[in-house]
Amino acid sequence: MVREQKSTIYIVCYMFSKDRHEVDDLVQEVLVNLWKGFEKFEGRSSVRTWVYRVSLNTCISFTRKKKSKDSLPLRVDIDPFDESDTDNRQLRLLHRRISLLQPFDRAIVLLWLEDLSYEEIGQIVGISTKNVSVRLIRIKEQLKSMSND
Repeated sequence: MVREQKSTIYIVCYMFSKDRHEVDDLVQEVLVNLWKGFEKFEGRSSVRTWVYRVSLNTCISFTRKKKSKDSLPLRVDIDPFDESDTDNRQLRLLHRRISLLQPFDRAIVLLWLEDLSYEEIGQIVGISTKNVSVRLIRIKEQLKSMSND
């Protein structure tokens, strides 16, 4: 399951941190929480939805607490920190803007960027489909109004 969902986990964690080491810490924390919660997973949602929910909740909690923990490095084949990759320029700009949003709004925009339906987003974050739609409109306006500095 972790191999199938590793990019999802990494992307969620990347959206909640600007620092490579903190992203690694977040990934590790998500994996621990998935491990702890696996027995309680009842299958009422898809594994993907459950992984998103655990990842987002972990990142939001981690962001609030900002506790540092000892960690072992986890090798991931995605490197958004590679400064030599010109394709990463827009990713860095988008990341910079998204990082200015509140954690809950960051979660919603991340799920939208992952091409999840409004219904799936609502299930993951625990709000109605209509509320997802309204929040996304406001988030998009907020992102548009930010400068490129």
